[in-house]
Amino acid sequence: MSRSVATAAIRGAHAIHRRAEEALREAVSSHGEAARVSLPDTAYYLPVIYSMLGLKVQTLGDMKKALARAKELLPEVPTDRLWLPYLGDALDAGMATLFAEEVIEALKYLDGGTPAEGIWLGATSDGILRTQGIKLVDGRMPGFAACVGALPSTEEAVRLARDLQERNILVFMAGGTDGTSMAEQLAEAGVEMNWDTFLVPYGKDITAAVLALGFAARSAMTFGGIQPGGLEEARRILLYNKERVMAFVLALGEVDDEKFATAAGALNFGFPVIADTAIPQILPSGICTFEHVVSNVPREGIAQKAIDVRGLKIKVAKIPIPVMYGPAFEGERVRKGQVAVEFGGKHAPAFEYLRSRKIEEVEDGGIEVEGPDVGDVEEASALPLAIVVDVAGRKMQKDFESILERHIHTFLSEAMGVMHIGQRDIIWIRISRDAAAAGLRLRHLGVILRSKLLNDFPAIVDKVQVTLHTVRERVEALLPEAKAAYAERDERMGAMTDESVDTFYSCQLCQSYAPNHICIITPERLGLCGAYNWLDGKAAHQINPTGANQPVEKGECIDPVKGKWVEINRFVHEKSNRTIESFSAYSAMDDPMTSCGCFECILAILPDANGFMIVNREYLGQTPSGMTFSALAEAVGGGQQTPGFIGIGTRYILSRKFISADGGLRRIVWMTREIRERLGEALRRRCEESGGAGLYDMIADESVTTDPAELVEHLRKIGHPALGMEPLL
Repeated sequence: MSRSVATAAIRGAHAIHRRAEEALREAVSSHGEAARVSLPDTAYYLPVIYSMLGLKVQTLGDMKKALARAKELLPEVPTDRLWLPYLGDALDAGMATLFAEEVIEALKYLDGGTPAEGIWLGATSDGILRTQGIKLVDGRMPGFAACVGALPSTEEAVRLARDLQERNILVFMAGGTDGTSMAEQLAEAGVEMNWDTFLVPYGKDITAAVLALGFAARSAMTFGGIQPGGLEEARRILLYNKERVMAFVLALGEVDDEKFATAAGALNFGFPVIADTAIPQILPSGICTFEHVVSNVPREGIAQKAIDVRGLKIKVAKIPIPVMYGPAFEGERVRKGQVAVEFGGKHAPAFEYLRSRKIEEVEDGGIEVEGPDVGDVEEASALPLAIVVDVAGRKMQKDFESILERHIHTFLSEAMGVMHIGQRDIIWIRISRDAAAAGLRLRHLGVILRSKLLNDFPAIVDKVQVTLHTVRERVEALLPEAKAAYAERDERMGAMTDESVDTFYSCQLCQSYAPNHICIITPERLGLCGAYNWLDGKAAHQINPTGANQPVEKGECIDPVKGKWVEINRFVHEKSNRTIESFSAYSAMDDPMTSCGCFECILAILPDANGFMIVNREYLGQTPSGMTFSALAEAVGGGQQTPGFIGIGTRYILSRKFISADGGLRRIVWMTREIRERLGEALRRRCEESGGAGLYDMIADESVTTDPAELVEHLRKIGHPALGMEPLL
């Protein structure tokens, strides 16, 4: 290792440690050692410190312990003696740096403070981590880049951001160069930055870079199910990141001592450093998969070089449209003042309808626009729209229509400057002025749909034809056919039961992050992420017979009440790396299904109430279990099988098989208001079917109480049926 790099990293580590000690000294002087500290909305305390030391930092006194451990790791700053060619001292200094930086960042939240102001987002909540997790595990997001510093010009900053976005790489930004950060450059150019656009500005201080490492550490604990403790657990967390969390550091501009120290911390996780300046290189592999530090890389090729060094596998669909395209643009919003033209919403009728046709009835590549187009009407005009997609394929089935149709939302949203909201006959589409100025027209939406349907579903789709209608009379004339198809699909899927099929489907997408987790999807129980139902699993297997969704014959039924079958158990045991021997489809108490971390909601037992509560990941408050969603998720995720706790997809609550072995909806005593509102009248109807007309109103939410004792008293007053049922424990 270069002596100058090691010296700079160790010198920077000492400097950041001194900053942390001084900040902590002032905090203790003002608040005392017993003062509580935490990063917001996480069950993992200060996650880097927790993952490496097993130390739960909850007070300023705990911070002193963490800094003392960091000081033990700090080597002396090298003198002029001969430097040995190994990484050890610099890596130790880097880890000490991360501990100190995490203390500095957490102190910003002391006493109600927050660094999340202006463009800066601050620390990541566990809820966001799990939301992004599904993108990591299904391949939409192949990895993340931690960008430290700034580019020489705003134009170059935008070009790098777009280059990374188009490759679907999540971009974290922290630190600056000469008083300017990359995030500030993007803000100056009007680039939208948030989690949905894959551009995440953590903070201007170099210490904010530790928040990216905290994201990585929590990935190992959340999805990998690795519980912190001793040195062996720390080693496993670092190896998990090296092998599964495909991240790298882009050092932009001058690299000072503190940046060297932070970069050395990232190397511990197997994250290489790629720089656009002439810093000394560390080319042999070892801690990282390939090179450790690669420097003097031309800025126009730095994203590709980083991908090569980290070993990422990037799949970019090149679609012939005049704007950039990729998942990074899916969450982009087109604001009112940016609209060139919009369709649907509250302004005009609009719908999207995909139907299967015979091979000879579809003209592949036929794209027609019937009516006014973008550019034909006044700016910000609202038009009606009917998107009719005809598909044909030798293996196409009518059951697959709704599956393909649901992808229209994602396919269109991933075009830069296109906002798509809703589905079926409640869609709302906006096209931005910038996209229109670049030449985007309605026919390009057809180009996107044809390209993606052929590329993503090659096993079932052979031909695609798209017609886009913008004349109101024609849109209204076609709408009844579409509505009739929607109703028929719902009725067909609603009639399916677990008993009516001999085969369920597995989902192993999340095993890239949670190696022991396995989802079993049945007609009456969708995947816990909420994204895959039984028909999705069937279609996915047809598309890719060797993929993550495999058919599993049920075999002999062992227990029809709890939902246990011989072949299902055999499959789960084998595919969970022989860690899970038995699985119950209908019970949360006896051999429940494992969870990866991508679940939409958590169902948790409330023993005193003899029932269960349900909390969704967006809910940040306290629950009657005494734990937040994040704290509950620590016990549920990572492929663990925890009786009394399961991760679920929201719509599973409406299933007739919803924890039916435990009493179904009559056992639900509390759920968040957001879940109630999301499920609406459908939940009320299911409650009436399960427990009578009053059950829906008996289920408490946060407006009633989050205190366990108050909840039990409330349940007694209203006579909730759970209190009179057979004890759960």
